[in-house]
Amino acid sequence: MKRLALLLIILAGLLLPSQQVGSTGTSPLVVATVSPLASIVREAFPDVRVLYLIPPSADPHEYQLTAEQVTILKEASVIVTTGGHLPIEARIKELSDEGQLRGKALFLDDYKKHGFRYLKETWYGGKDNPHGVWLDPTNAIAIAGATESALQEVDPADAASYRKDFEVFKGKVEAIEEALRDSVPENSTAVIDMPPVQYAVAWLGVKPIAAIKPEEEVPALPVDELVGKAKESDLIVYNLQGSSQLKNAASELASKSGRPLAGVAVFWGNEPYTKVLLKNSISIIEALSGGGKIVKVEAGKSPLPYAISALFAGLSLGMALGYILRR
Repeated sequence: MKRLALLLIILAGLLLPSQQVGSTGTSPLVVATVSPLASIVREAFPDVRVLYLIPPSADPHEYQLTAEQVTILKEASVIVTTGGHLPIEARIKELSDEGQLRGKALFLDDYKKHGFRYLKETWYGGKDNPHGVWLDPTNAIAIAGATESALQEVDPADAASYRKDFEVFKGKVEAIEEALRDSVPENSTAVIDMPPVQYAVAWLGVKPIAAIKPEEEVPALPVDELVGKAKESDLIVYNLQGSSQLKNAASELASKSGRPLAGVAVFWGNEPYTKVLLKNSISIIEALSGGGKIVKVEAGKSPLPYAISALFAGLSLGMALGYILRR
């Protein structure tokens, strides 16, 4: 019981709001293209200034840089992208190649040096999936690692501090991975609403076998066309910030197939990355263990009750606790 109580305390600590301490006007400025990347950087490096460009409610595939944002980019010490596939990231690459940016712009090759990976869209031609990559904790650590290296270059005097901050963030993410990785039944499958959700489920061991909207430029499939696939799967997972059309389609698909429905956050504002990672994961775990219960994670509500029930449902407590205590 002491071991269980200690792990629950650690998990509860991960849910506390992160504090941004020591940020001043002279701190390095890190500009991220989307808000989840900003949440990774802000949590990993609390002493730097962090801004993001695309509002969470905007379509990142349609968004264009404003003149004011170009000015901000020229002042940035580090620029964090999703890898380079968004239109504004292509423009950032052009500005960097033209020598208009003094800071280091991070792209796919920078992240790969730290273990970043694309997953294959097995439901749509098997090509690399560049959408929602931050939802995979391995990628979040890689993005933070590349950011740390860039910060050390622009601010070598504080290199030791950046290293320490990165290790703390990495430890928190890996603790969640160790605690939850084996918490879903082996060979679990899901129907997802869109490609970004793949990264929220795959690291837990859930394989997407179909998508309601297979790709950004492809129309959504009719629900009745997917019922057969859904009945072969273990759950339906959708983006909480997605369109009402996709949310309704996911709900209808769950109803017609009799499969549980889980909602996950793909984009969010100021919540710490580890808090969202835990909330998303518990939503999926609860759906798989809830006998068809619909699970929706509501913004601002603590997922600790879900964490406790999931832990009692069969998490590897000894392994997770031992890992955390070794940090």
